Amino acid sequence: MTSRLLHHSAFVLLVGLHAFSAGAQQIPTPQAAPAQQSAAPHHWTYSGEDGPEHWSALEPANAACAAGKSQSPIDLKATTPAALAPIDFDYRPGTWQVVNNGHTVQVIPAFGNSIVVGGHRYELIQFHFHHPSEEAIAGKHFDMVIHMVHKDAEGHLAVVAVLLSAGSANPVVQTLWDSLSAQEGKLATIPITLNPAALLPADQHYYTFAGSLTTPPCTEGVRWFVLKSPLDISVEQERTFAILYPNNARPLQPLNGRVVVEGLK
Repeated sequence: MTSRLLHHSAFVLLVGLHAFSAGAQQIPTPQAAPAQQSAAPHHWTYSGEDGPEHWSALEPANAACAAGKSQSPIDLKATTPAALAPIDFDYRPGTWQVVNNGHTVQVIPAFGNSIVVGGHRYELIQFHFHHPSEEAIAGKHFDMVIHMVHKDAEGHLAVVAVLLSAGSANPVVQTLWDSLSAQEGKLATIPITLNPAALLPADQHYYTFAGSLTTPPCTEGVRWFVLKSPLDISVEQERTFAILYPNNARPLQPLNGRVVVEGLK
């Protein structure tokens, strides 16, 4: 119990530090490859004057946040069933780093993890969390979601979304929460080796569609794979994250005629 209280206190301290961390180490924002970051991006948030409805006005690079026609996240409610190629996950144990980057808890895994879909290979570059889930299935949002961001040799992005639902405690998530530094922007090295495969459900059938980054600059051309089966996370683990981020989910975006393909089981 004492250990839990210490970790809870660390997260409360993070909230207090949030307003004083302008000089903290700059970490790539969620889902954006380093090349897509401006040298001094305008501050953005999930509410208020710098919230999602104003992202496009914060700087010219964010124009797609309003003008784009293939924006994410979306509600997966009208789908086309098809026999889809499986996602071949080549995930391996390694040393990770974790950081509260001001928008989410982000994890940088060891090099050498990848997925192959239809013969196309993408390298895992980072993953991070949203509360609640950004995407919805038939109007239902899940408690949280992990976005596992991959990049191919040409710089194209593919995101695997792992939905999280209240249930049993997730030991890998707990290790991340326990390892997180109390200083915003400071990378912490996790003291044990972990395998990203432990954050995947056994059933890996998925929805897929063409979308965008869900954070500024909202760049389009992102290939999305939303796993249909959720993974467990405990209510306590969700609440721990919510101390930092009560809501870090972009609102649902118009489908604009896109086809969402649902893999058959």
